[in-house]
Amino acid sequence: MRGEANRQTTMLSLRTPEQRVPADHPVRRIKVLADAALAELSGLLSTMYSDTGRPSIAPERLLKASLLMAFYSVRSDRLFCEQLDYNLLFRWFLDMNGDEPSFDHSSFTHNRGRLLDHDVARQFFKLIVEQARSLGLVSDEHFSVDGSLIEAWASLKSFQPKESAVQRSPHDDDPGNPSVDFHGERRSNQSHQSTTDPEARLAKKGKGKEAKLCYSLNHLMENRNGLLVDTRVAIVTGAEEREQGLVMLRDLAPGKRRTVAGDKGFDTAGFVAGCRELAVTAHVAQNSRRPQGSAIDGRTTHWPGYELSQRARKRIEEIFGWNKTVGNFRKTRFIGRLKTQLWAYLEGTAYNLMRIAKLCPA
Repeated sequence: MRGEANRQTTMLSLRTPEQRVPADHPVRRIKVLADAALAELSGLLSTMYSDTGRPSIAPERLLKASLLMAFYSVRSDRLFCEQLDYNLLFRWFLDMNGDEPSFDHSSFTHNRGRLLDHDVARQFFKLIVEQARSLGLVSDEHFSVDGSLIEAWASLKSFQPKESAVQRSPHDDDPGNPSVDFHGERRSNQSHQSTTDPEARLAKKGKGKEAKLCYSLNHLMENRNGLLVDTRVAIVTGAEEREQGLVMLRDLAPGKRRTVAGDKGFDTAGFVAGCRELAVTAHVAQNSRRPQGSAIDGRTTHWPGYELSQRARKRIEEIFGWNKTVGNFRKTRFIGRLKTQLWAYLEGTAYNLMRIAKLCPA
């Protein structure tokens, strides 16, 4: 029998957002983990605000809202605030009542600056890593490192010569978006700079690929369950992946001998020597095409652990894939390295929470 569409909507409802979310929904486990970490951050969050004045968006809600934006691929603050008006799961995750007004998108964006000033995103990320470590999900001995390029929020038209005397003549009558002819002009990071995002650098992923204004996103992954233990956004220099890899290894707690896996780009004498200074064995893929040969030899590659590290390191590509597809981090929405770093920590937190919820369903 065909059902009839009832056009009369109910005026009152006695069901809460809590009752609308299925009992077996994976976000329920994520909410428990996130709330536990935010409870530990309560003291730091209290120091961010004055005791007087107009109440602002609660920082706990601001952090959890950022997690929702990563989980559900919400591309902007404005769109998230719009969806918060009618998405009951979002309201339940943020502990909001059904009749509570949504956030103003401009205030939502402005309050994120407080997180940057007090380094809250990094602290939140570290607490989630400690939760995973307390559950026995994190290896303290075997790691993998890698980097990838993410596009900056700046167009190639903003990549202008550093000399202010050079002026471009538009070829049409659109002053807001003029056509620019780069034919015959040699552009490089030494002679040019973006007027929109001065910290972005012109780079390309490989031979034959187009050059874009980019940042470098670098991850350090533990090899037991593929969880992210550190993430850094760096300015592209050509050697930033190896430099940031050593920085992240140096920030690990000392006292244990460790291994770190990497691709052929990490097979350099400087990176291997830096690892040895930190009591870390570099299980990097050998680059036989280098004129000076590989920086590691049979003393490293003959161990069974080397082959295991080379297998495990490929899982770090899953994190980059999640960042760029689900997390919408193929191109940053922020201008400047520090704001992009803040979002990298929040995305790393979201990824780890998703993995922990799957690994520990109870």
